[in-house]
Amino acid sequence: MGHNAEQFLNSFNRIEKWLKEQLNNPSGMGFSEMTRRMAKKKQSQVAPLENDLLQLAQLRNAIVHERVSKDFVIAEPNEWAVTRILSIEEQLIAPEKVLPRFSKHVTGFEMNISLKEILKIVAKKQYSQFPIYHSGHFKGLITVRGLGIWMAVESVNSGGNIHLEGKTAGDLLTDNYKQGNYQFVDKETNVYQVEEMFETRVRLEAVLITKDGDPNGNLLGIIRPRDLYEHN
Repeated sequence: MGHNAEQFLNSFNRIEKWLKEQLNNPSGMGFSEMTRRMAKKKQSQVAPLENDLLQLAQLRNAIVHERVSKDFVIAEPNEWAVTRILSIEEQLIAPEKVLPRFSKHVTGFEMNISLKEILKIVAKKQYSQFPIYHSGHFKGLITVRGLGIWMAVESVNSGGNIHLEGKTAGDLLTDNYKQGNYQFVDKETNVYQVEEMFETRVRLEAVLITKDGDPNGNLLGIIRPRDLYEHN
């Protein structure tokens, strides 16, 4: 048996073992059926890999069941097949965590920061997310998108004028500002789970990372939808 076939089968067997463990070791269930069942589970990381796994299962069957002799197989996997199954194995068995990939310094702001100051920071530093705190407790996330919506509403309600004087982050969070635009996760969360969050929650604008997912913990990083694409 060639090196590619050996690598392929070893990886395939590890994936098969993982599938069995996820399904509590079902008896008499083949690889393809386990793949289909896992793909149907809610927020399943198998779902986007289902077609490739089913095709690779056919290649595995050809290697195992149609070999000419013990050491010679008809279907020797090419480099693409070996690379692909190893990649799938890593995604399923050892998925990438949010840290260290999305580790970064995140600045928090107090509730009493003025909206004028926030706009100055947007213009000067091009920040797009503003985690807001009061005495160390997280109160909400102001984003450039949310700020723009708030200003549009203010303009309509005041006949075209936007009154920023005396307005603070606290006013924005309590006055017609959309909640639920953030999610906290712990440092052990995998990247696939974050991708699922953005795909299933249309109002989600940022995922905030703390050690144990506590909103009042120290921020270790932040993920925006575009961050996921920039790293792919």
